[in-house]
Amino acid sequence: MRLVYAIEGLSLWVGRAFGWCILILTLSVSYEVFVRYVLNAPTVWAFDMMIQMYGALFLMCGAYALAQDTHVRADVLYRLFPVRVQASLDFVLYFLFFFPGIIALVWYGYEIASDSWRYKEVSFNSPASIQIYFFKSLIPLSGVLLVIQGIAELGRCIIAFRTGVWPERLADVKETEDLLTDADLEAIHAVAPARK
Repeated sequence: MRLVYAIEGLSLWVGRAFGWCILILTLSVSYEVFVRYVLNAPTVWAFDMMIQMYGALFLMCGAYALAQDTHVRADVLYRLFPVRVQASLDFVLYFLFFFPGIIALVWYGYEIASDSWRYKEVSFNSPASIQIYFFKSLIPLSGVLLVIQGIAELGRCIIAFRTGVWPERLADVKETEDLLTDADLEAIHAVAPARK
């Protein structure tokens, strides 16, 4: 579990660091709206910055989402299975689908990024012709982080298969409805012993 938590800690740290892209994105959009519609002086760089901030957020928070088990899952039947069956299914599916896809992302992402660096690529959609080879370097990097987090997920599967219980994940922020559900459950459990 120490290795699993170390990898999850890395994924959480990277996700939190790149989560600041939301603030930069919000500020740049707000600035662009103000100067465009109030001052009638639009910028040439804001659109490109918005695309790169959103892309960086999307790419670099994938491992974070996997570490927090927040990727979309069609678990209509899956959730009804015993934990050992779930762990076995996850283990097999990681090898059949996850790792081949992510390794392809790393492989081709590296080719894309290295070509971009070689040509010192700039955005052809941008009136400012901003450099995008830095941004394209995030493609293989995000894949590497996903591979590392995938290894931690395999470790979770092995532990769950052996013990019959999914190991706890490192805690991070929760959505409001999850916090309300937890508070409701705590209130129910607090009232239940009092009725006995």
